[in-house]
Amino acid sequence: MFLKYKLKNYKFRLILEVMILNIFGIIVIGSAAGTGYQIKQIVGMVLGLVVMGITSLIDYEYFMKLAWPIYGFNVFMLALIMLPVFGDDAKGAQRWIAIGGIRFQPSELAKILIILFFAFFFSKYRERINTLKMICISCLLAGVPLVLILKQPDLSTTIVTAVMFSVMMFACGLSWKVVGGVIAVLVPSVIILLNIIVTKGNTFLANHQYLRIMAWLRPEEFPQQALQQQNAIIAIGSGQLFGKGLFNSDVASLKNGNFIYEPHTDCIFSVIGEELGFVGCAFVIGMLLIITLECVWIAKKAKDMQGRLIAVGVAGLIGMQEFVHICVNTGMMPNTGLTLPFVSYGLTSLVSLYIGIGLVLNVGLQPRKYNRAEVKL
Repeated sequence: MFLKYKLKNYKFRLILEVMILNIFGIIVIGSAAGTGYQIKQIVGMVLGLVVMGITSLIDYEYFMKLAWPIYGFNVFMLALIMLPVFGDDAKGAQRWIAIGGIRFQPSELAKILIILFFAFFFSKYRERINTLKMICISCLLAGVPLVLILKQPDLSTTIVTAVMFSVMMFACGLSWKVVGGVIAVLVPSVIILLNIIVTKGNTFLANHQYLRIMAWLRPEEFPQQALQQQNAIIAIGSGQLFGKGLFNSDVASLKNGNFIYEPHTDCIFSVIGEELGFVGCAFVIGMLLIITLECVWIAKKAKDMQGRLIAVGVAGLIGMQEFVHICVNTGMMPNTGLTLPFVSYGLTSLVSLYIGIGLVLNVGLQPRKYNRAEVKL
């Protein structure tokens, strides 16, 4: 379970990058929502660092031996939310479990557990990854937790997790022919789907999903539903180059006027844009890009396919979650709630991401040993 590691292989740079971004997020949360949320996020950071440190010292192969129990626990945990006894409803969605006064969001931890399971599964069956049978089995196994997440309902997390799964599958050696075929089918399907929604109205979507898509496509016809996203876009634009400043008292501030919905979580990027301007937004995007590339670099040096897939999965999770959050806040995607990694408030999300970083650090502690022939090549 625990191995003897070399200190020189411990990626302290990755830890520093994550901490810098997390501290930046804590400061912005204080400006967006007050000291109470800020203190809770500090507690989350401390807890996350402890869990990350412990996880980074546990050989990831130990988790690979428990892959199927991990998968079963993940499905059980997501199914538990559906039970009124454990599931905690908030804002029209049942995404939390409340046990003994402790409340957490299983779908956040589920992302990490899915990474662990498919790191094992794909590495074991990598030679057959391009067969129709294996593709169907993989999609079926991924589909069970994805459907349970979608039922909460949590479409944004479902999309991010599905993309993360696809990235891992591709990293395992999925053929470009298969990828090209999926894209060739998916792109026209999305176009046709949007056309059906616009022309025929709410035919098969939940009402709130239909309204969000229509508010994105035709904000002038659905002003009430489009208000949150439109305000976020205006807030980002009003910050210009350097912003209005953190903790400012500007009466023209959308945040100060309470026009930004969920400013400390789903819309924190708009707060960054308004108060720190283009410079603040560029800093966040740059830091998340560096963290993502750092995970990819560690994946490249992993000793085996399991380690590579773990690091790639975490990179895909962080990169895709950042992409969706920023797209929503800038009006490039329909409005949906999703946190910005290491920046938004959310203890379950934050600690789960730290667990993911801990796994990547352990992969980095066990790099592939190059022989002289490989170096010459």
